[in-house]
Amino acid sequence: MHPERHSIESVGWLRAAVLGANDGIVSTASLVLGVASANTAPSGVLLAGVAGLVAGAMSMATGEYVSVSSQSDTEDAALAQERRELETDYHGEVRELTALYIQRGLEPGLAHQVAEQLMVKDALDAHAREELGLTGTNAAQPLQATLFSALSFSAGAVLPVLVAWLAPAKLVYLSIILSTLFSLAALGYISSVVSKASPVKPIIRITFWSAMAMAASIGIGHLAGQALL
Repeated sequence: MHPERHSIESVGWLRAAVLGANDGIVSTASLVLGVASANTAPSGVLLAGVAGLVAGAMSMATGEYVSVSSQSDTEDAALAQERRELETDYHGEVRELTALYIQRGLEPGLAHQVAEQLMVKDALDAHAREELGLTGTNAAQPLQATLFSALSFSAGAVLPVLVAWLAPAKLVYLSIILSTLFSLAALGYISSVVSKASPVKPIIRITFWSAMAMAASIGIGHLAGQALL
């Protein structure tokens, strides 16, 4: 047998990394554009971008850790319940696993044989996979998700901050918008390559909704600036 690697194996860290980078680029670019559209001084725009980078990275890390930890707690509770059921009603669990295989199309005799052999090897693992859908690939990993989210958000947020800092005042709007859309398109392409999917839909999806977010931020920032004058 030859070893195979599938893109689904990277779904955990890929989701966190893409979400973090996308959020870092879009939220920071939208923040900078919104503040700039309110006729704020360049120093204030840059300060807002840096503050958004730091606050966003901390927020992503905290939120991801809490969310994935809650998922992990739920998985641990489900495994503990399965462990108790195996200790108190082993034969009932064999019948339950047999029924699952029958539902998948195996003959009753073969399904019972498969269930017994798998449970002899590792009963808890067999039920975790077949009954709960838990494997090493999709099990919740809070620290991994937290690290990828924080780092990817920071990496994404750096771009609009640098553009706001380096671009001429008259070109800051256009520079941020174009650089943001280009980087998001690149992010969509990279995620499609890693997941071995078609790049067209990810690129269209990520650029369209990001453009809407930036347009809304510019409009609200402009209205807020007019109201404060």
